[in-house]
Amino acid sequence: MFGDKLKAMQAIGSLMKNKEQLSEAGERIKAKIEAMRVEGEAGGGACRAVVNGKMKLLDLTMDPALLAGMAVDEKTRDLATSLIKDAINDATEKAQRRVQEEISKEAEDLGLGDLGGQLGGFLS
Repeated sequence: MFGDKLKAMQAIGSLMKNKEQLSEAGERIKAKIEAMRVEGEAGGGACRAVVNGKMKLLDLTMDPALLAGMAVDEKTRDLATSLIKDAINDATEKAQRRVQEEISKEAEDLGLGDLGGQLGGFLS
């Protein structure tokens, strides 16, 4: 355990000497996050949300029957509101995990071991 942390510290020291490599890794992560599209759903697919790696909502779709019921029924409107929140939360949680995986992979490639997982934990 201590040996892994020592190796990570040595890798960080090495990276500080090679700021270009660190900058390139940052740019790769940034590009992957911006291109990432993650879908979440609720109600067995009655409501679907798509977010990107920056956790920005890109798309929200709802089953036509649910939409029709919203116009006439208060209970259906409440259900729809709940499904929307659940779908967005599902997509956001999945996106956070994917971003953390990308950070961990980049850190591993740079020889930083689990440091990426620790840094990615700031997203949760």
